[in-house]
Amino acid sequence: MEKEIVIHMEGLTKRYGAQTVVDRLSLDVAEGEIFGFLGPNGAGKTTTMLMLLGLTEPTAGTVRVCGFDPARDPLKVKEIIGYLPENVGFYEDMDARQNLRYIARLNRIPDQVSTVRIDRLLDEVDLAKEAHKPVGSYSKGMKQRLGIAEVLIKEPRVVFLDEPTIGLDPDGTNKMLDMICALSRERQMTIFFSSHLLDQVQRISDRIGIMIKGKLVAAGPLAELAQRGLGLEEGEAYTLDQIYMKYFKEG
Repeated sequence: MEKEIVIHMEGLTKRYGAQTVVDRLSLDVAEGEIFGFLGPNGAGKTTTMLMLLGLTEPTAGTVRVCGFDPARDPLKVKEIIGYLPENVGFYEDMDARQNLRYIARLNRIPDQVSTVRIDRLLDEVDLAKEAHKPVGSYSKGMKQRLGIAEVLIKEPRVVFLDEPTIGLDPDGTNKMLDMICALSRERQMTIFFSSHLLDQVQRISDRIGIMIKGKLVAAGPLAELAQRGLGLEEGEAYTLDQIYMKYFKEG
C-alpha cells in the first residue's frame, strides 16, 4: 500500500531580482518518511523550507503540504506542521511548563487538553524532573528537547527541523536522533530536516536530497544514490560523505 504524499513540490522556483535561489525544484515526501535535506550554505535549503512553511511566496511552481498551499492557506498549514529552528527561543524567566502552556494557548488548545499533553511531552523528552526550573538555566540539549515538546504540543502531521543537533554533546545528540526516529516510526509523522552533519543524516534518513546552487541534483534512498553516483554494487560499503562530495563536485 502506497503512503500518502504529504509534501509536494513541482517546478518550485524562487527569485530575488535577477538571482534564482531555488530553481525548478520538484520533490515528493511521503507520510512517515524521514527526509534529509543537504547542501552547502547558499544552496537554497533555507529558502525552500521558508516556502514550505508559508513564510515566503514562490516566484513560480507548485507547493503543497498535506494538500494545502502554504502561501494561500497559511493558517491551515500552520495547524498541521511543527517547526524547530536552529536556535529555538523561549521565555527564559519562565519554566518549561509555562513556556509550553503559552505555546498551547497561542495555538488555541484548551487548557484542559494542553495540561495532559504537557505532562506527557515533558516525560517523553526527559524533562519532567527539570520542568520547574527557569528555561534560562537549561543546557543547549535541554532547550532542544524542550523545542521538540513545543513542536509536538499541537500534534502536527509534518515536522520541519533545521540543524536539530548543532551544539549538542554526544549524549544529547543520541537522544535527539532517537526522538526524531520515534516520531516517524511510532507516530507516522513526516520529518523534513536540514543538517550539515552527514553521519547523523545517514543514520536516520529514509531518503536524502542534495541541493547545489539552487538545483536539486540528487534525491533518493542512500543505497540507490551510492549505486548511481559512485557506481557501487549492492552490498558494497559507502558513506554519505562520499555520495555528497560526488554530487557536490559535479554541481
